[in-house]
Amino acid sequence: MTGQRVLVAYGTQNGGTAGIAEEIAATLEKDGLAAEARPAADVTDVTAYDAVVLGGGLYAGRWHRDARRFARRLKAQLLKRPVWCFSSGPLDATATQKEIPPTRAVQRDMSRLQARGHTTFGGRLEPEPQGWLARSMAKRGMAHDWRDFEQIRGWAHDIAAELHQQPQAREADERK
Repeated sequence: MTGQRVLVAYGTQNGGTAGIAEEIAATLEKDGLAAEARPAADVTDVTAYDAVVLGGGLYAGRWHRDARRFARRLKAQLLKRPVWCFSSGPLDATATQKEIPPTRAVQRDMSRLQARGHTTFGGRLEPEPQGWLARSMAKRGMAHDWRDFEQIRGWAHDIAAELHQQPQAREADERK
């Protein structure tokens, strides 16, 4: 079904997760869905969307605070539409070599939202990032971009295919 609107909300500290969210939204658009990527902190309502993709950069095994707060703040609305989640964080190639399950904290958030799926993408660490820990890691030579945009697009294509096979959430809400 075309015309479905998808929000890709994200929490990020240094912009790497934002880049993933933007690529997901662009891929969903190419697959015939109306999609937009927005910072999770800026979103106060998701009722205009038929589906939501929520992602966060991983810090000490937890999503960025904006993604966690988004999940708590909008839980009632999110439960009425399909939700997928992603994490961004490993600063190595492991996310392209094998499926990395969500961390325990992310799994709790996903369970509360009845999320349909999750994937973990490699992260990005800029040479001069924000935050003392990130700066320390960058100084130790860990600055690199581990995001795999083919993997990101493939996951987004899977979401689009699933959404094309189901009725729109807003239509279902209106019938209730």
